[in-house]
Amino acid sequence: MTLENARNPWLLCTAALALLMACGGDGKDGLRRVQGGKRYGGVFNMNEAGGVRNIFPLRISQTAEHRIAAQIYQGLVRFDPVDLKVLPCLAERWEVDADATTFTLYLRKDVRFHPDAALTSEDDRLVDAEDVLYCFRALCTADPENRMFWLFQDKVLGANTHYANTAAGGDREAPIAGLEVVDPHTFRIKLAHPNAGFLQVLAHQGCWIYPRQLVEAYGDDLMAHAIGTGPFKLRTYSPAEAFVLERDPDHWDRDEHGNPLPFLDAVRITLDPDKNKELEAFLAGRLSCLTELPVERLGIIKDSVEASGRKRFVLQSVPGSAVQFYGFNLNADPFSDLRVRRAFSLAIDRHFLVDSVLGGLAVPAEHGLVAPGLSGYPYSAVDGHRFDPDAARALLAEAGFPGGKGFPQVVLNASPGFGYIQVAEAVQDMLQRHLGVPLILSVLPMDQHYTSIERGRARFWREGWVADLPDAENFLSLLYGKNAQADTALPTYLNTTRYADPRFDSLFAEAQRTVDDARRMQLFAEAENQAMADAPVTPLYHERTIRLLRPDVRDMPLNAMDLRDLARVWSDPGVTR
Repeated sequence: MTLENARNPWLLCTAALALLMACGGDGKDGLRRVQGGKRYGGVFNMNEAGGVRNIFPLRISQTAEHRIAAQIYQGLVRFDPVDLKVLPCLAERWEVDADATTFTLYLRKDVRFHPDAALTSEDDRLVDAEDVLYCFRALCTADPENRMFWLFQDKVLGANTHYANTAAGGDREAPIAGLEVVDPHTFRIKLAHPNAGFLQVLAHQGCWIYPRQLVEAYGDDLMAHAIGTGPFKLRTYSPAEAFVLERDPDHWDRDEHGNPLPFLDAVRITLDPDKNKELEAFLAGRLSCLTELPVERLGIIKDSVEASGRKRFVLQSVPGSAVQFYGFNLNADPFSDLRVRRAFSLAIDRHFLVDSVLGGLAVPAEHGLVAPGLSGYPYSAVDGHRFDPDAARALLAEAGFPGGKGFPQVVLNASPGFGYIQVAEAVQDMLQRHLGVPLILSVLPMDQHYTSIERGRARFWREGWVADLPDAENFLSLLYGKNAQADTALPTYLNTTRYADPRFDSLFAEAQRTVDDARRMQLFAEAENQAMADAPVTPLYHERTIRLLRPDVRDMPLNAMDLRDLARVWSDPGVTR
């Protein structure tokens, strides 16, 4: 292989894939027909342009990372990829007491971790309740790379105490009151307060299960090494270029016809950041799916059928449970001044961004961060950020910068993605035109972009959030004071603006403890309303989730969170382009 080819992500790992595809079949196409008319075999190809920093469950912070890791790791329960209901997974059933404070989960007895040199016996490979305890204790342990404590914070009995003790150098193996191994296949979780939605928390990637030997054997080298129970196991990984996952023949799950899962031989994920190249690769048949089209190429959606009548691709579309927003560094001038933050927010025309920049494939964020479509959420109770350039100019003048005079030069940090750069250019123009402020646009690769934000180096930046739980709490966790590092010398991974308001935090915490759903939603809305008045962020829009599939791809439903279950995906070679 030439040096050029060695650096080409589309050609990477072809030898490994050829080996995987060499298995025999009983049809002319090499794929074996089974119950339900489905077939085994084939490789699913996708590209992640968003950058990948880690795929270890406690360190995942980006959608691209989740899409890869979700094929390798699993939790006690999972979300249905059709309607996002909670389904059994490693736990075959569960019991919840009347107060919604005690959750008893009964584990399957036939689940094995992927084979790995770190697991020296079959007993090591069998998943049991001690593995669950190890993973959940790690989730509650203070560690610079643990980005998931917020899932159990204020919920699991003893979790806060364990986190505080380990942050002070205490015993990381100390018992946690709310985590109990009842027997090898029964695990019990006790909560500090009622939480009827806790099963959704357990479906989150932060609660995925891995063997203790993973970290013990490989330390921080958890990109090239991954051991889970998912339908695919990691075969090869090349930094910044590609992952190749292969079918786990020992996988425990079956489809509705009793067919062993998964159907595919392999999944290949390339890491090319160029969305236009990604689109061309999809149209050429080298990719199985595509999300986040380049905004300048949206017209391709209308060309799903060729002149001959053959389908070029299948278009899927649903309202997304996501939000795009701009964050402010509350600890740095000029954004430590509320008047400046509100002036910036009032100078942004969100309808223009949606209609003229994004081609209508989004909805203006008129009521805050929480994405539309959540049942029972009182959106009208939240005063969003309107477009009012006159009020914006008055606020900026009140802050000491009439007409933008004397305003320091500010960098707007953006990153590649669906219209992110074009939106940033439009916002740059709006702020200069309406406020007279000097604004420089900086675009970094996604991984560098988020590192800058998390370490407090950015003052004004683009950020997005795709819900990983279908609940208002998931969006508002971005603003909860306990989810931010108070020490600005340390990185913070969830509440990146480091917003901390006593009233917001009190309302948010009370909502977490409230079982009555209507009251719970009202409390969350009151908290969000407080945050919108304080403007640590300015919400922009909620994207639609758009996906293009190659015509031969079967059983890959689209949901608002774009969760992907490739275990049930299969290739129908009878359908051609």
